[in-house]
Amino acid sequence: MKRPANSNDIFLVAQIAAAISIAAFLYCLRHDDLLLYGDAVAHMNIARRVFDSRTPGPLQLGTVWLPLPHLLMLPFLISRWTWQTGIGGSFPSMLAYVFSVTGIFRLVRTVLPEPAETRGRAVVRFTAWLAAGILALNPNIIYLQATAMTEPVYLAFFIWAVVFFAKALRSCHAGDAARGNRALLRVGVCLAAASLTRYDGWFFSAAVVVLVISLAWLGRVSGLRSGVVKLTIIAALAPALWLGYNAAVYGNPLEFANGPYSAKAIEQKTAVSGFPPHPGSDDLKTSFHYFFKSAQLDLVAPGTFERNQSAAITILQALWATALILGTAIVVLFQRKLWPVLLLWTPVPFYMLSIARSGVPIFIPLWWPFSYYNVRYGVELLPAFAVFAALAAYGLIRFAAAARTVAILVVCFLLLPAVTYVYAFKSGVVSYQEAAVNARTRVALEKQLASIFETMPPGSTYLMYSGDHVGALQRAGIPLSRVINEGNHRPWKRPSDPDGLWEKALAHPSSYVDYVVAMDADSVAANVNKSELDPLLVLHVSGQPAATIYKTRKSKQAR
Repeated sequence: MKRPANSNDIFLVAQIAAAISIAAFLYCLRHDDLLLYGDAVAHMNIARRVFDSRTPGPLQLGTVWLPLPHLLMLPFLISRWTWQTGIGGSFPSMLAYVFSVTGIFRLVRTVLPEPAETRGRAVVRFTAWLAAGILALNPNIIYLQATAMTEPVYLAFFIWAVVFFAKALRSCHAGDAARGNRALLRVGVCLAAASLTRYDGWFFSAAVVVLVISLAWLGRVSGLRSGVVKLTIIAALAPALWLGYNAAVYGNPLEFANGPYSAKAIEQKTAVSGFPPHPGSDDLKTSFHYFFKSAQLDLVAPGTFERNQSAAITILQALWATALILGTAIVVLFQRKLWPVLLLWTPVPFYMLSIARSGVPIFIPLWWPFSYYNVRYGVELLPAFAVFAALAAYGLIRFAAAARTVAILVVCFLLLPAVTYVYAFKSGVVSYQEAAVNARTRVALEKQLASIFETMPPGSTYLMYSGDHVGALQRAGIPLSRVINEGNHRPWKRPSDPDGLWEKALAHPSSYVDYVVAMDADSVAANVNKSELDPLLVLHVSGQPAATIYKTRKSKQAR
């Protein structure tokens, strides 16, 4: 039986995306770019310590960061080599990238009607390929999918939730309620997975559930009613599980939101230190500007730490904003049957609220404080740019009568991403710049620490706060089971656990480890019993706290 053209196209899209993914991964591996993001290193080590720790188990998943990305990469990090090189953390992101690109293609083909005439089918096919190409070839997505960051994984679940939602509506409108409700269950699974990947998913899930309930009971899509309850239960189960986990382990269901490691707590500590609030704090308008600008920079950005954009970059960003607005207007005013794609706008209100109310900052090099921090969050809006720019092309081409006008429009919409991404690679990929700028001194310190660790006697054990520089242990290939760190205690014991391994090792390090690594002002430097230690060396790296390595005086004492 001959495969439908749509299936052939999706298969080809997946093949191209896989080729791009593998090529980018190999390039980043060769240039040692997989471990630039401190968050990527942390994600891998959270996954690794579930089975490689002095106290292994699910409690090592911690709080603040949601668990699914760590669980997905865990099987790939069992090998010490894939952990040490960072390769294991890349695999889930790479697979997610392929699903994201194919999802964008499938979304456009799902929402656009299939015309009877050949010209109309060609326009629909071009629109789907254009949307997929805009996302697939974006340099920031290409870099992030080669790392252990969570954004690519979330985007895959986010996009496919919209795909299945659109499919459910289309099936119900066609009179096939059974197929529509099956698609609705898949929406629920994608929402649950998204909610266990990033907190963006909680907001998105709530929006979709409210929308589906409204359509089923207040709208004209009554065929969905049998699947709404299941969708709601599945979507709500993920946040409920995380709230329950935090309540059971930390005694506070909102530990991730208001605990000592939450974004809000970090912002409060910063305020105590005398720093002004981040841009957009308690200001929704400024929050919107910073998030939307970060999305534009994730399309094309100036070079590292340049505070002014060239005229070419400004024009390109303006063209993308115009295409985004035009595509949205076409959906709202002329093609209302395409309205499910409007869900791609949901990152905007979520990040506006996160920046303004939840202590989540975005720093961009063009505006105060003229630095890089969370600029990559803008990639969450790239699916909207891809789909609505393609729909803008679809609307204009469908209205165009002359073949010459159609040809000009096609060329213009192909040139826009081509010129933008060539310019982006030339002027600087902002997500890579963010990683490289913030990693410069951290990686330098971790490499020097790793080289020192490699000279230590085989099988040596360590006491070290791993929250900031666990990458040194990873680079040296030291199993985390030979390191006592802040995660080796019972978190429900507040404010500390007197019988915890971490606390006991701080009190009597000579009874538990061979060496102690203390960074200025960290928990080890502040609390370790130095009477049992002999300093070996102090390592100074500009921009990082001094690192002191001690040898314990009674390292042979029974544990």
